[in-house]
Amino acid sequence: MIFDPNFCNNEREVESKLIVSYLLPALGYSINSWRQELKFNRFRLDFLAEASNTVDSSQGVVIEAKHPNKNLNDHLPQLQAYMIELQQTYGLLTNGKELRIYKKNKKNIELVFHCFGSEIKENINKIKALIGRNTLTNTHKGIKKMKMKVIAVYHNKGGVGKTTTVVNLAATFSKAGKKVLVIDLDSQANATFATGLVNFDDEAKDDLKDNYVSHILYDEASIPDVVKQSKFSRYKIDVVPSHINLMKQETELNQLDFSRKILLEKLEEVENDYDIVLIDTPPSLNLYARIALITADYLIIPSDLKAFANEGLDNLKIFVKEINRFRKQDKRSPLEIIGVLPTKISTNARFIQGTLQKRLAVIKTRYHLKVMDTTIFERDDLAKCTEQTLEVGDTEESAPRSILDFKSNSKSIDEFHKLAQEVWRKIGLTK
Repeated sequence: MIFDPNFCNNEREVESKLIVSYLLPALGYSINSWRQELKFNRFRLDFLAEASNTVDSSQGVVIEAKHPNKNLNDHLPQLQAYMIELQQTYGLLTNGKELRIYKKNKKNIELVFHCFGSEIKENINKIKALIGRNTLTNTHKGIKKMKMKVIAVYHNKGGVGKTTTVVNLAATFSKAGKKVLVIDLDSQANATFATGLVNFDDEAKDDLKDNYVSHILYDEASIPDVVKQSKFSRYKIDVVPSHINLMKQETELNQLDFSRKILLEKLEEVENDYDIVLIDTPPSLNLYARIALITADYLIIPSDLKAFANEGLDNLKIFVKEINRFRKQDKRSPLEIIGVLPTKISTNARFIQGTLQKRLAVIKTRYHLKVMDTTIFERDDLAKCTEQTLEVGDTEESAPRSILDFKSNSKSIDEFHKLAQEVWRKIGLTK
């Protein structure tokens, strides 16, 4: 296809005729590798073209399209803000009549390519060499693999969406090409259920009681011995399952000095096998929560921001302080709190503009905790995906699904993608 800038009379035609129909295909970006009108925190990007299925958004290109009569210099500060804030390496700015490519350099951006619209075809190979999908993918492959990151998802209040966060964030990371391990440290085994590994309705089919997370905590098994592959998503996720019997073993495990650190040691044995480890935790201040926070590098605190959940934050902070004393004795850095993640939030516009803003302010001013930029709203899709069933003969069995597998156009998918990108940035994997 040949692009002619004379056929672009407005911004929408610059988007459709130049970017969507010509530029993105010419640079190797399939329809599944770019997104349009992407709302990201306080920004709304025209396009984000991703070099690979990765949550490392720095391996992509921000593309901004303007009206043919607009002066691109007037929009340079906007592009710079996008690239710096979102840690994007490249940005493309065009009005159809001219095309510019910028590269992020510390806290500034610099022009690395310029041509007029009529010259795009003859310069397409130069453009491809800078921001083509294959170019950026190969650049990404050349980056040294970073240390496995362990994230605990914890709140001592139940019903705030911990398990929902863990399993769908795991699926999102796996879709992005990351090697993911989920560890269920809750005796209620919600994550084990949500990943399709247990059927509570049929005790005869219980194949977990002889091989689950307690066998690791007793130092009777390694992680590979216990791991099962999840069944709730088409994206590969390994799971260390839990079991209701874990509840009975807490007192005995509490008397074993090594039990607090054994999971950390076991993870060190598989640190080259995974990029991300997500630990689902019990809604309490018990031994298993303690093990999770001793083991993790980072902490996400899901919260519906209601008063009952907020009241638990003071105890949570004290708990983390105790954990950090233990970590200090072990010469380990303090647990890093990524932030409070708003979950199960009403989609009512008046609530979002009024009550929600007040509740967010309370987290920052009264509890002095960071609030994450992403919000996971309360949606039917998210509730129903774990309630799916499958008829097997005359019986009905649970068949939970990740939100990615349940409904491909769900708004919750975008929210978890934003969450994955935010986590990715904040744990330093874009550096």
